[in-house]
Amino acid sequence: MAPSGPVLGIETSCDETGVAVYDTVRGLLAHGLYSQVRMHAEYGGVVPELASRDHVRKLLPLLRDTLARAGLGVADLAGVAYTAGPGLVGALLVGAAAARSLAWALGVPAIGVHHMEGHLLAPLLEDATLQPPFVALLVSGGHTMLIEVAAIGRYRLLGDTLDDAAGEAFDKTAKLMGLAYPGGPALARLAAQGRAGAFRFARPMTDRPGLDFSFSGLKTQVLLAWQGSDRSAQTQADIARAFEEAIVDTLVVKCRRALGASAADTLVVAGGVGANRHLREQLAQVAGREGWRVAFPRLEFCTDNGAMIALAGALRLAAGQQAAPAIQVRPRWPLAELPALHAD
Repeated sequence: MAPSGPVLGIETSCDETGVAVYDTVRGLLAHGLYSQVRMHAEYGGVVPELASRDHVRKLLPLLRDTLARAGLGVADLAGVAYTAGPGLVGALLVGAAAARSLAWALGVPAIGVHHMEGHLLAPLLEDATLQPPFVALLVSGGHTMLIEVAAIGRYRLLGDTLDDAAGEAFDKTAKLMGLAYPGGPALARLAAQGRAGAFRFARPMTDRPGLDFSFSGLKTQVLLAWQGSDRSAQTQADIARAFEEAIVDTLVVKCRRALGASAADTLVVAGGVGANRHLREQLAQVAGREGWRVAFPRLEFCTDNGAMIALAGALRLAAGQQAAPAIQVRPRWPLAELPALHAD
């Protein structure tokens, strides 16, 4: 029998420990997040072993605090959801082991959630009326994908990145210009101080048909521009602005194409780069002109979080799906391999 009641969600795929409690009737009851950014900043990027150890230290205290803020005890849980992949294998195992152990002790079902499905469904935390079909842009440090969503669990990949993801390109470009880790958000803030038209970079793969992405060449253009410049603070801001505009314009062009090729009239944007202010503004303007709808999660649910895992897990548990008792994770896990939420 499908569980009815609060579902605990645990996210430990990379460098953020997220815990949340979601109920399919009452919605999101509480959520908590601990970021490891300061720890990894010393190394200029995520150190997998340190990430795993920090999840071990932070997960149970965060879990207790989140349940307390929801006004619940562990005995009130009807199910447990956890990120099973994709992600860092050690980090994933921390969350999976905790979730499976808790579910076993309570005698409740558990389910491993696909990290990208969590991101894809995150806008439902804002608007429960948002339903497929829609096109999803999943844009983060590790992924830049356009997906046609016929139903929850029925996904068709329309376009993918051939090299760097958009968020990865942000981070690498920031690093080559000397910005501190994490570079993507710092570069976006710096771009706001840049002058329009001071530099212009290509909009990769927008001059040919198709929905795939490629950002490595854009990164090289920025490197050459930076090396040949006076490297002043204003030039740094000007390059940051031109780079951000190139990324955003490319994403907007591909989203318009994807909607034009789909029967859907709604675009869902999720993932860390979905928090970018310029991207949100440009997509909202285009959607208003062309008569389609664009939906974003709130900023705190763009990056990795437990709420999206609790939501995705609660939906699948409510549909009667659950995982076998073994502690299993999938560091690589194609989204297309997920089963549909409901059988046809």
